[in-house]
Amino acid sequence: MTTRYSGGCACGAVRYAARGEPVFQNHCQCVDCQKRSGTGHGSYLSFAGRTHVEITGEASKWRITADSGNDKLHAFCPTCGTPVYLTIVAMPDVIAIHAASLDDPAAFAPQAITYGARGHGWDAVDPTLPVFERMPG
Repeated sequence: MTTRYSGGCACGAVRYAARGEPVFQNHCQCVDCQKRSGTGHGSYLSFAGRTHVEITGEASKWRITADSGNDKLHAFCPTCGTPVYLTIVAMPDVIAIHAASLDDPAAFAPQAITYGARGHGWDAVDPTLPVFERMPG
C-alpha cells in the first residue's frame, strides 16, 4: 500500500502505511522523548483510527509511564533498534508514528510543541509553533 504516510525502521524489517490524515502532529519535549531520542524532543504524527494503520513485520515493545501518568507502549525494530511508533494504553485506538521514520519526512507538518515545560534552551524548535506546558486537553 502506498500512502502519503508510509515508512518504517532503518533496516526495513518493520513497515507501516497509514490511511487518512493524522489528528495531531507535534514535537514532544517530555523527558521520556528526550531520553529515547537522545536529543531534546521527539516528533510524531498521531492517527485516531488504529485500524487505519497497517503494520508489517514484528516490532518489539517496552512499556513506560509517561509524564501524564498514562502508560505508553513504545515499538521499535528488534533488528536495528529504530523507534517506529507508540501507543497509549488508555487510548488504544490512537497510534503515533515517529516523523523521522516516514519515507517522506517532509510530509510531517508540526502543529504544536507539547511538554514545553520540560524543554531545554539548546533544543531550538520552530518558535512560531504554539507551546503547551503539558499535553493539551
